[in-house]
Amino acid sequence: MPSEPSSPDLAHLLSHAARRLVQRLAGVLAEEGCSVEEWRVLSAVADGLGHPMTGIAEHVLMPAPSLTKLVDRMVAGTLVYRRPDPDDRRRVLLYLTARGRILHDRAARRVYADQARLLDAVDDQGELARLLSVLTATADGLPAAAPRRPQG
Repeated sequence: MPSEPSSPDLAHLLSHAARRLVQRLAGVLAEEGCSVEEWRVLSAVADGLGHPMTGIAEHVLMPAPSLTKLVDRMVAGTLVYRRPDPDDRRRVLLYLTARGRILHDRAARRVYADQARLLDAVDDQGELARLLSVLTATADGLPAAAPRRPQG
């Protein structure tokens, strides 16, 4: 193992944290018979507005061909359905079915309860999510709000 640098390797820390969080999320979702990828699709379309596959692919962090295969399985499992976009008939929008809504709501209760326990354990009041959003926007080259410094 290489010697420790004087400052932490941010990419490594984030990758390690992400891996652990996804493993934890997978365990929580397994109790509902749902995969992490399915959860991401369900949560992307849970607002009921209908979303195009390109937007869902970005949210789910999957390439379009892999997402199409996943959505095909979810359609076959009656969790989601496709409808033509009324504004652009070339596009297809994805929606939750009643069965998908039930699964989403049950899984969401478990996921958000687990996230709350985790954030309570690290004494976080939403600051971590805010800082990660700022970091992501900054890494994407977008202007980001300066992080707040703790008072004291």
